[in-house]
Amino acid sequence: MPRPPETRKITLPVRQDGCLRFAVVADTHSKPHPATRERLLEVHPDAILHAGDIGDLAVLDGLAEVAPVFAVRGNIDVHVGDLSARLVIDVVEGDALKLRILLVHIAVYGPKLHADVARVAAREGAALVVCGHSHVPFIGRDRGLGVFNPGSIGPRRFNLPIVLGTLDVTATTARFAHVDCETGEPWTPNPSRATA
Repeated sequence: MPRPPETRKITLPVRQDGCLRFAVVADTHSKPHPATRERLLEVHPDAILHAGDIGDLAVLDGLAEVAPVFAVRGNIDVHVGDLSARLVIDVVEGDALKLRILLVHIAVYGPKLHADVARVAAREGAALVVCGHSHVPFIGRDRGLGVFNPGSIGPRRFNLPIVLGTLDVTATTARFAHVDCETGEPWTPNPSRATA
């Protein structure tokens, strides 16, 4: 079977109110947290982005019961079907581009973008890079680009939280947040937790 293209492009229109809500997940490793479906239903996404390390591709079928899923392959994804390494997502209102997102699996080292990912984002004209891999929830900026890692909803790694992200594209901005998959509460970094 031929390998899928490295980069795919899709276009998603906003709702009639000019907004679009994504749930963003990553690093399920075949075992999403048991509360994942409940949490996704609570955030009411228009679409779900999966930033790779899916594991068993049946995970995508389960997510698709909540909303359409757009995914990229991660470094553990050997049975990838037609998943590309990169997905360029244009969020549009009519003919106007509101936001271009580059969805990849590996994109950062700490808070900094890898140079090759920054080059791809610049070439594609993306304003935002969404990634996974580290399991570390992160919202930041580097090289003039927004960077968003939802964290992991798969098996716990070290002392990291089990979280998912939301990305709200509104009439004027894009807003990011994290949700604790275990409790459903908003998640923010806790300095005391980081030193425990």
